[in-house]
Amino acid sequence: MNSGETDGTTHGAAAVVVDDERRARVLEQLMAVGRQHSAVTVMFHSAIAAKQGLNATEEKTLDFLERRGPLTAKDLAELTGLAPASVTGLVDRLQSKGFVRRVKHPTDKRRVLVELDQRKLGELAVFFEEWARDIVEACEEFSEQELETVVRFLEVMSERQSKFVARLSE
Repeated sequence: MNSGETDGTTHGAAAVVVDDERRARVLEQLMAVGRQHSAVTVMFHSAIAAKQGLNATEEKTLDFLERRGPLTAKDLAELTGLAPASVTGLVDRLQSKGFVRRVKHPTDKRRVLVELDQRKLGELAVFFEEWARDIVEACEEFSEQELETVVRFLEVMSERQSKFVARLSE
C-alpha cells in the first residue's frame, strides 16, 4: 500500500495512522539496516587498509585523492573532518609508506598539494576490482528505477552526513 492509499477497511484519520505506523516501521528497519551496512563498510575498509599497512582513515584519504586529484592539506581537513595538525600527520604517514608525495601548487608556489603515487595505489586496486564485480552482480536483481532511487538516497545521505561531520568538527 502506498502513502495515501487505504486497504478498504480504514477511512480518513485512521488511514493516516496506518500510513504513519507503516512509515515508522520502515524507517526503523532502514535505520537498523543502515547501522549494519555502516559497520560492515567500516570493517571492509579496515580489512583492505590493513592488507597494505594502512588504517581506514588513510585508505579513505587515498580514495579522496584518487577521485578528486591532488589536494591541499586544507582540502583534506575539510573532506575528512580532521584537524589540520592531524592531516599533517596523516600525510606524513602516507608519504612515508610511499602512497603520496607533496608537490608545489602549479599556480601558487606558497601552497603544497598532496598527490597520489598511482603505481603504489595500484596495489590496492586488486581488492576493489573484485569487490566491484560483486557489486555489479548483486545489482542484477534490481531494476534501473530501483537503482536510481538508491543512488538518489545515497547522495542525500552522503550530503547530510558530510554536513554533520562538519558540525562535529566545529
